[in-house]
This record gives sequence, C-alpha cells and structure tokens, in this order.
Amino acid sequence: MEKKDIRKLNLEKLTEYFTSVGEKAFRARQVWEWLWQKSARTFDEMTNLSKSLREKLEKEFEIRPISIATEQKSSDGTIKSAFKLYDNELIEGVLIPADDRMTACVSSQVGCSLSCKFCATGYMDRKRNLDAGEIYDQVVAIDGQAKAAFNLPLSNIVFMGMGEPLLNYKNVLEGIDRITAEDGLNMSPKRITVSTAGIAKMIKKLADDEVKFNLALSLHAADDEKRNQIMPINETNTLEALKESLLYFYDKTRNKITFEYILFYNFNDTIEDANNLLKFAQQIPSKINIIEYNPISEADFKNTEADRLDKFADHLKKNGVVVNVRRSRGKDIDAACGQLANKNKAA
Repeated sequence: MEKKDIRKLNLEKLTEYFTSVGEKAFRARQVWEWLWQKSARTFDEMTNLSKSLREKLEKEFEIRPISIATEQKSSDGTIKSAFKLYDNELIEGVLIPADDRMTACVSSQVGCSLSCKFCATGYMDRKRNLDAGEIYDQVVAIDGQAKAAFNLPLSNIVFMGMGEPLLNYKNVLEGIDRITAEDGLNMSPKRITVSTAGIAKMIKKLADDEVKFNLALSLHAADDEKRNQIMPINETNTLEALKESLLYFYDKTRNKITFEYILFYNFNDTIEDANNLLKFAQQIPSKINIIEYNPISEADFKNTEADRLDKFADHLKKNGVVVNVRRSRGKDIDAACGQLANKNKAA
C-alpha cells in the first residue's frame, strides 16, 4: 500500500482520521503542530504521541520533507541551495542577506512552462507543481541557513525562484497560509512578495481571495511589441489586460504593485523606454525595481551599461516615481535572478 502524504490532509481530515482509528480527536491538533509549527521531518520526533501511535502513523503516512542536495556560498554572503524532493526532482532556493533583512527566494514549480527568453528556468520544461509542504520546507530550510550563517531569522520571502506561482495557485496559497498562520510559522504576509510574469485572470483571483501578501509583476518592457518578444505570455495577457487586473487587485487589497524591470543593453534601456514605463506605472499605485541582469548561456541579452541605468532611473525619479535599483547578488554562484536553472540535475 502506498503511503499517503500526511501534510496533504487539513486539520479537519486529520481529526477524522484519528477518530476513525479510535484515537482522541486532540491527537490531530498535536500532529498538526508538529508538522506546521515545529516543522517535524519524521514521526519519531513527535514525542508526545505514544510509540504505538507513531508506528501506526509511520505505516500509513509519510511526511516527504525536502533536503539540501548541494549548497553554494557566494563571496557576498548569498547562499544558493539545490533542494532534493521526495521524487528526486531538484529545485533551487536562495538566501539573500542584507544589513536590514534576510530574504528567502523560493521556487513554486519544478521548471517552468512560460519560456521567458532571458530567464534560465524558462529554458527548462515544467516537470510538476510543488506541494504546499515543499514550499513551506524551503522557507524552513533557508531560515535555518540564515540563523546558522548570520545568527538572524528570515525576515522576507519572495516567490522569484523557479516557476510561475500563479500557475500553481492553490498550492502557493496553501503554502503561504502555513507560513503565515498562527498555527504555522506565524510570519507576516506583508513580508511576502509573490512575483508573476502576468496572468490577468489569476491576478483578479488573488484580489477576490483578498490576499494580504504583496504582488510584483515582472514587466521588463512597457510596450506590447517588445514584451511579446521576450515574454510570450504577453500575447495572451497584454499590457492593457494586465493594467485592468492590477487596478482591480489594488482596489480590493489596497496593496501597491511592484514592477520589476531588468534593463537589457540596447533593448529596453532608452529614455523612450523609460517614458513608456512611466506612462504605464503612473496609471497604477506602484513602485519600480530596476534589476541588474545576469547573462545566461542560453540567451544573448546583456546587462545595460552603468551610465544608461543611472540615466534611466534618474528620469523615472524626476517624474515622481518611486524607484529602487536592485544590484545583483550571488553572481559568482549562478544564484541571481534568472540563473536558477538546475546545473546539477538530480544526481
């Protein structure tokens, strides 16, 4: 008999199970706390359960925790991990340390189906979605790394690793629920950002579900012709459709949008491009993150020159837009944005 993944049961189903095998209902709450508050990886850790009950659970269920397969440390303190899943697939996650925050960059899928031309993960096939437990486990693992390396807990989470979070909608929201719930890791949703390539109907669904976390849109070009070239998803989710969905999201949640914009040399880095970005961003309560690009072997894009980046950012700032320039981290270990393609396929 194949064992069931116990973390796929909600508290109600867990309670039903315990009463069906003649155990007290409160055992469900105990196991729930071990799974989601104490991040237990085995039933043996659940020391307030009798040995016979732990053995019974072991016979019927498994926990399927992720494990760190490899770990690389950058000269700037960034730590990249390849996480091995129960079925031997690999995903990657990154700890990005800064003076005022410890950020985990986590994955939502094994691979990706969106084929963005500048992104290393976009050249991989999408193998499968991650379960809520696998999303949660990345946060627990990276929090452990932050405490071990810097003596500080995780403060922020960004869904900017492998995959498109809104194409794994249910599991991503369940994972975030376990990370933010009082009977989970109890992190504030305000410290979580979900980044999407832009799927208009799913952005509206986030709004209808009244999510509390932040939303970022990987924009990278503010005219349809250019965006179609680098992000094929734009052909079915045009800037007009995205604008409408983002305004709907803001109206429902009152959370400002973050636009992410990588400056590619001689592609989207002129003042005309900056004006297109201004025109788009000024219609939606938002801020802009300008991101340094890290070239990948699969594509010919190059990072723009420093003086072009400065002119572009200054032009936006002069016109009253909030702009942050995000310098690249972990370049020496392929850990920066868009470099998360697995170089070490499951060994």
